Amino acid sequence: QVQLVESGGGLVQPGGSLRLACAASGSIFSADVMGWYRQAPGKERDMVATINKRGTTNYADSVRGRFTISRDILKNTMFLEMNRLNVEDTAVYYCMRLRVGEKTVWGQGTQVTVSS
Repeated sequence: QVQLVESGGGLVQPGGSLRLACAASGSIFSADVMGWYRQAPGKERDMVATINKRGTTNYADSVRGRFTISRDILKNTMFLEMNRLNVEDTAVYYCMRLRVGEKTVWGQGTQVTVSS
């Protein structure tokens, strides 16, 4: 089974930027959809951005125009570039891999804290 490991989280001031990475132990091209989700304290896990096999991307309204999802197929790594961060972006960020007919795989999460 593919395993996912996130990195790149941390503490950043409002208006700052971070780049998250999700390294997969197997091929990410074989996935139907890969994506980033986030969960703030006391809230449900919500979709942030997804990218499908064809490279089509989708974003939550709250991050569209500020965040960019991308992937490096040769390195089996997915990224989330986050710009103009605000305190509402504070959450644990998880990467996800979905392939039809298989169990969805989640990473362990990486904390992003936006605070002055």
